[in-house]
Amino acid sequence: MKDFIIPDFAPGDDRDMGTPARSGAPVALTIDGIPVIVPEGTSVMRAAMMADVQIPKLCASDNMEAFGSCRLCVVEIEGRRGTPASCTTPVAEGMVVRTQSDKIRKLRKGVMELYISDHPLDCLTCSANGDCELQETAGQVGLRDVRYTPGDNHFDPSGTGARSQAEAKLRGGHDNPQFIPKDNSNPYFTYDPSKCIVCSRCVRACDEVQGTFALTIEGRGFDSRVSAGTLADDFFSSDCVSCGACVQACPTATLQEKSVAELGTPTRSVITTCAYCGVGCSFKAEMNGDQLVRMVPYKHGKANRGHSCVKGRFAYGYAAHQDRILKPMIRERIEDPWQEVEWDEALAFAADRMRGIQAKHGRRSVGVITSSRCTNEETYLVQKLTRAVFGNNNTDTCARVCHSPTGYGLGKTFGTSAGTQDFDSVEHTDVVLIIGANPTDGHPVFASRLKKRLRQGAKLIVVDPRRTDIVRSAHVEAQYHLPLRPGTNVAVISAMAHVIVTEGLVDEAYIRDRCDWDEFQHYVEFITNPRHAPEANEALTGVRAADLRAAARMFATGGNGAIYYGLGVTEHSQGSTTVMAIANLAMLTGNIGRPGVGVNPLRGQNNVQGACDMGSFPHELPGYRHVKLPDVRAIFEREWGVAIDPEPGLRIPNMLDAAVEGTFKGLYCQGEDILQSDPDTHHVAAGLKAMECVIVHDLFLNETANYAHVFLPGSSFLEKDGTFTNAERRINRVRKVMAPRNGYEDWEVTQMLANALLKDSQGAKWHYTHPSQIMDEIASTTPSFAGVSYERLEELGSIQWPCDENAPEGTPLMHVNGFETGRGHFMITEYVATDEKAGPRFPLLLTTGRILSQYNVGAQTRRTENSVWHDQDVLEIHPHDAEVRGINDGDWVRLVSRAGETTLMVTLTERVAPGVVYTTFHHPATQANVVTTDFSDWATNCPEYKVTAVQVSASNCPSDWQETYNAQAERSRRILSAAE
Repeated sequence: MKDFIIPDFAPGDDRDMGTPARSGAPVALTIDGIPVIVPEGTSVMRAAMMADVQIPKLCASDNMEAFGSCRLCVVEIEGRRGTPASCTTPVAEGMVVRTQSDKIRKLRKGVMELYISDHPLDCLTCSANGDCELQETAGQVGLRDVRYTPGDNHFDPSGTGARSQAEAKLRGGHDNPQFIPKDNSNPYFTYDPSKCIVCSRCVRACDEVQGTFALTIEGRGFDSRVSAGTLADDFFSSDCVSCGACVQACPTATLQEKSVAELGTPTRSVITTCAYCGVGCSFKAEMNGDQLVRMVPYKHGKANRGHSCVKGRFAYGYAAHQDRILKPMIRERIEDPWQEVEWDEALAFAADRMRGIQAKHGRRSVGVITSSRCTNEETYLVQKLTRAVFGNNNTDTCARVCHSPTGYGLGKTFGTSAGTQDFDSVEHTDVVLIIGANPTDGHPVFASRLKKRLRQGAKLIVVDPRRTDIVRSAHVEAQYHLPLRPGTNVAVISAMAHVIVTEGLVDEAYIRDRCDWDEFQHYVEFITNPRHAPEANEALTGVRAADLRAAARMFATGGNGAIYYGLGVTEHSQGSTTVMAIANLAMLTGNIGRPGVGVNPLRGQNNVQGACDMGSFPHELPGYRHVKLPDVRAIFEREWGVAIDPEPGLRIPNMLDAAVEGTFKGLYCQGEDILQSDPDTHHVAAGLKAMECVIVHDLFLNETANYAHVFLPGSSFLEKDGTFTNAERRINRVRKVMAPRNGYEDWEVTQMLANALLKDSQGAKWHYTHPSQIMDEIASTTPSFAGVSYERLEELGSIQWPCDENAPEGTPLMHVNGFETGRGHFMITEYVATDEKAGPRFPLLLTTGRILSQYNVGAQTRRTENSVWHDQDVLEIHPHDAEVRGINDGDWVRLVSRAGETTLMVTLTERVAPGVVYTTFHHPATQANVVTTDFSDWATNCPEYKVTAVQVSASNCPSDWQETYNAQAERSRRILSAAE
């Protein structure tokens, strides 16, 4: 028979191949008479699976290294003695393997018999029935009887952890102290030790996949069991982060989702994309009918590679929460209660209001805010609504308040407004520089991959005011933590560049080949000035000069250097300057254009990148092309059949300012809660209150809806088709798992609103029947999406833009052969101190961020069991700062700034330096943004959330503002009953 190469499993093939894939020279062997060619280093087990030969296994899984403990996968190899485990045996040239023989069958059956002898035989009522690897493997090896007499085992039918004397006598033994009760402490899954076969897969998944090292095997022999920590710990109190890796790895019902026990074994699945952070994890939504049972990370998802976090894996219950609004509502004034109406009436009401405003105040008196939570197709339609129907460019997006400096800074330096690498690139990195990002909390699935690379030997530099978990955690520790003073990012990065240039560590060949040499010379003249030296900036930044010099040398000389940054870079008055300084640093060291390097913004929400790509900014049409360019406008004018205003529109802060001034009167806000998420809450509220028509399109009556006149119920990501674009420019399909509970997908609602506005006008009605048609329009008008279609996405799984005739399968790595603008551009990055300064009245600096269990303004995660980990915003303060203020851990404190005040609970920690305090912004009861100011980035108006001068003092009651706000919110959410 002719040798052939069997390809690795294809997308859609979810078989567990037993051990990880390898790359290397081809090796030919024969398995059960089948010739196979596989890469060198491949295990015999994986080679057999690739030849479609099933070998029984219990301890092996293809997302972890081989362990070789269960002994079910034994095989015979010609010329070798014994029966080696196929999972730990690598292939060899000419090897002849037999996976079946009388001897092997006898061995496997005997091993399985031992497993079953200490396992409850309650398969009919077990929650894993029909989805149990132990059950399947017992059938695979032909086990039909257990010869061992019942004796002491770990099975406790009562679930209490103690066996009755009567039961002990029946079993012929004494009271067995080995029983421990089922652990129900975690809100999402249970741990039943009586069903544990001690295969160690959960422990290894926690170590190798997640990198938390929360689980161990405790005891020896018969006493062995999985432990989540000390004897006093359970799965809730332990270091477990509830990512679900252990649950997914468990071959029995030892670790089992509570939803499966309640709703039954799923019978079908739909592959879709998570709607939380910018990692863009792929999931299999597993269903019973139209009931979602569980979300299982999809192993072919190229962003997550089969892993997940607590939000994506478990926190989807908000989609069915009782707070969801499913009927449209209207009201004349914001003081009135809401009135439920039919869709036609709500849309007509909204359209009449908006048309009336434009007739009275002009076509530029209204605008839209698009959402980074919605799909590309939905976002595209919202910006099209303002340009093609309202006739202006008043469109903005939540990226304004998070990553707009990324677009500006990378556009100026590299020519594209996006990150340069895919997530796989981290596996080739030698030195990682993290600045202003907290990946373990904000982007945990990527953080797991990063931690794995760090455990393999990569070096780490962290630039952050806080000592985040990535600085020091299990088996990971940063070589350098540079705890800069908030607001001094530019000074720190420029000081690093100063060291690299003055010490001759630049990659001159790269710069001459790839970058503008004249601009580089000008930059050298700027950056070599002694005022940029680490020693000159030590008092300003709070970073020791020696540490900064050492970190700069490491980054420049340590091999492949990758930079990952987040909102701690962009949400500053010099956010755009810091992004350009980071880009300068990457070009100086030649760290652009190959695997393992690059400049990588970690996007906060699931579709921040896509919202920007789709033309949601007021000065840009889709594809980052300025609206003033006639040739660009002509493309869309031909497609849409209308003239496009060449004048850039209003940004979100400008809309609010204009509303207060009385010139901006109407807003359609899809999927954003600007009252909670945007800075200076008092000003946002004043702007919204001054408008004559605010249309909120969302799942819940959010804080912005307190000032709305129309509420259009939205659909969750489970109820729609479309695409999201993640932080690595990866376009992933979102597939409808169930019918929209409100009756319509969000793109349909926007289309209905557009057509209601176009009534009795000369404009052309919209006639989309599926999101794929919207994507076709995007592809026809946007060069970077030219090769994208739903058919292509189904074929390839996902695509990273640019995707065009030069890159028909997308572009994982940017700038491989040169920059988009031809040359990389070095930019002068002068440090300018923020106007927000600490002083006698406000001596502390507040910075804000996220926590693992919650997401953004908490609208989704607060309506799930995730709130058991974080049910309120808490202020972190250094013990020294607390002591001088007479504040103890757990006290309530008053947090006040020049902009406003609030109260919240305090926790004492050395994670923040003296003079710095930190809190999250997930809970509307706190409304942390009532204290943040209106200072913003000089280029993009991205708010300066990360630097607010504050004072902290003891308090025992809510602030006056909180009481007033809560009363207004309660009145605003009144809904008339049908009888009324």
